[in-house]
Formats: sequence, C-alpha cells, structure tokens
Amino acid sequence: MLFAFLRKFFKGGRKEPSLSELERTLGYRFQNNEFLVTALSHRSYVNSQRTDKKLDSNERMEFLGDAVLNIVVTDYLFREYPDREEGRMSKMKSLVVSSKVLGLCADAWKLGEFILLSRSEEKSGGRKRLSILADAYEAVIGAVYLDGGLEAARKLIHSSLMKIMDEVLDDEELANYKSKLLEYTQSRGLGIPSYDVLQESGPEHQKSFVVGVYVQNQEWGRGTGNSKKSAEQAGARVALTNMTGSVEKAAEGSSRGPDPRRDGNGAQAAG
Repeated sequence: MLFAFLRKFFKGGRKEPSLSELERTLGYRFQNNEFLVTALSHRSYVNSQRTDKKLDSNERMEFLGDAVLNIVVTDYLFREYPDREEGRMSKMKSLVVSSKVLGLCADAWKLGEFILLSRSEEKSGGRKRLSILADAYEAVIGAVYLDGGLEAARKLIHSSLMKIMDEVLDDEELANYKSKLLEYTQSRGLGIPSYDVLQESGPEHQKSFVVGVYVQNQEWGRGTGNSKKSAEQAGARVALTNMTGSVEKAAEGSSRGPDPRRDGNGAQAAG
C-alpha cells in the first residue's frame, strides 16, 4: 500500500524514490511506514488529492518533531555547557534549531527528493525551498519518535544535527567579524584586510588552522579554527579589538600602539 501510494504520485516521468534508501540514510527502519509517509506529505500535496480517504499533511508531525528536537537539543546544551547561563544557552539553541541549520540537515539526507508535493509546488522549486526542507526534517523526527520512542529520535538527531553543532556554534560565536573589520578599515581609508594561513596541522578529518590578519601589511591579529573560515573570523575579531583599542589610546594621547599579537585584553593571541 505504501509504495503504491508513492507510485501514484511519482507517475509521469519522475524517478520513483526508494523509501528503504531513505531509511538507510536515516539509519532507522520504521515499524509503521505510514508515519514516514505522513512526515513526507506537504500540505500542497494533500490539498491537491481528490480522494474520499482523509490524508494528513506533515504539519502535526512537524509540531511534534519540533517539541522533541527542542528537548533533545536543550538537554545536550545543558549537559555539554555547564558554565553557560540560561540566556546564552537560549541563543545557542535558537541558532541550532533555526530553519537554515535544519534545512542543511534535511539536504544532507536528500530529503527534498522524497517530499510529496503538488505539481505546482514542485514546479515552483519546492523541493529545494528551505522552509519546506526544515519542516520536513522536524516531521521526520516526529515520525521516528512516534514509531520508536524518544531514544530513537535522540539517536537520529545526534547523528545529523549534533554532528555539525560545533561548526554552527563557531559561526555564531564569530559571526560577521570579517565584515565588521572591513567596514572599519574602509571607513578610515586603510584599505581591505588580508588573511594569510600561517600554520596548518592535524589529520585531514581534524585539521587546525592559524591565520594572520593584515592591514596595510601590518599584522593586527591571529586566529585559530578547525577551518580556514573560522580561523579568519577569529583573527578578524582579534584584529578589530586591537585596532579599535589603538584608536582609543591615540585619542588619549598615547603614542604606543598595541602588540598585534595580543588580543584586546592584553592576552597573547592564538598562534
């Protein structure tokens, strides 16, 4: 019944997806496949069907999955960051469960290939639409919770969302420092900052980078990270702190600029 249900939708040239393939990607095999079908059923598809049988869209499943996702992520943050205050953890959670991040997780599962959409929604690019992908990710979490319980859902969340959490939080911690530094230097006629990889170490799956940040050929800071991007952002933060500190000292009549290898608190910069 399940595959006949999907075969009807995908007639007309589109390759029929294999739900067993999706289950392999998820690392979870459903006992009740109807839960998965519901999780994949966008409201546009349900509204386009002419049938006496009542079909459910994935909206209720998404609502459930959202609640499961929040408790699992909150539990993880509470245990992994015992020194963080409630307000800080709330911001971290909001970032981790944002549509952008959940959409990335859904894309990693290639979930867009399996979502049931109306033909008009599909033609308008629905399979790649961030909101649809993020909602479907939450709906699948809800379906796994219904089918296998909280631990099954937790395992799925850890195997997808938690795998990229560190990178996501790094981006949040260091967000926009490169653009802020660029805006600062250009507003003062100092040109465009440059970034140079000074050190690269570690195995391929766990690289570490040290990046120097230069303005008018002078090094103003260094940063480290598990990618060039995060190292550049870290370095830009140090450079911005050093440069703004230098301006403040000049305004106070001090002729001594900051040590470009130290951060705004006088501590040695990474590297």
